[in-house]
Amino acid sequence: MILVTTPTGQIGGQVLASLLAAGDAAGPVRVVVRDPARLAPEVRDRVEAVAGSHADPDVMAKACAGVDRVFWLVPPSLTADSVEGHFRAFVRPLADAVATQGVERVVAVSTLGRGVAEHAGQISAALAADDEVRATGVHHRALCPPYLMENLLNQAAALRDGGELTMAVPGDRVLRTCATRDIGATAARLLLDGSWTGQEDVPLASADDLTPEAMARIVSEVLGRPVRFRRIDAEDQRAALLRYGASEDAARALADMMRALTRQDFYGAGVPVTPDTAPTGFRQWCEEVLRPAVAG
Repeated sequence: MILVTTPTGQIGGQVLASLLAAGDAAGPVRVVVRDPARLAPEVRDRVEAVAGSHADPDVMAKACAGVDRVFWLVPPSLTADSVEGHFRAFVRPLADAVATQGVERVVAVSTLGRGVAEHAGQISAALAADDEVRATGVHHRALCPPYLMENLLNQAAALRDGGELTMAVPGDRVLRTCATRDIGATAARLLLDGSWTGQEDVPLASADDLTPEAMARIVSEVLGRPVRFRRIDAEDQRAALLRYGASEDAARALADMMRALTRQDFYGAGVPVTPDTAPTGFRQWCEEVLRPAVAG
């Protein structure tokens, strides 16, 4: 049996859809979800739902009973008092379930940066979470994307009304990207394959060789309106997040992450591209996802 966490989320929902599309090849599928009513009726009828959070040890123990494969993702939080504590809260119930419930394989969403990330906020916390899960000895695949194209959806209004794309990274430096659809497809493929063993990272970096300034030009062409790039300061970003209700630690960690991206360049030009796991190009994504979002 396969267990899917975050089944109503951006990535988890795509993983679940792919598994259900596989039919009998997937076997029975269980989900752990805070509110089962949020599942679409056609999905609810085809899965077993365990209500609750996968940060709850009792919920996770129940959800993992009889499960041999788990899709695991720590949901983002801008209000957690501690970023590291937020990740630990989700790791420990999983580690306990691996030890007590016989889970054999875990496919987790992580990030690029292993071996080079230092004081990198959420990136450092995610990599530490991988290490804790791997310490159980479970077969493990960490899906490691760079900058998510879907991050730009948060700027749909600014692109529509102000013609501005903003990031806290240099505009003339290559920034590797990945579409969440490719993360979901790779996760589903691994969950359907019961033959792999060991613990490995699976990089997901599209073949694009684009700087933020070049991304802005593509967005402009796709939207048919002028779009300019503007770099924002990491501290200005932190202050803005605080104004929007983020916790002090979450805002600090995001600022640390953006500074690390600039300083250590582990989402940059030196990252090998992996078209087999990240086939979606930036222009294609803009045409298929960003343009409809900006149009409203």
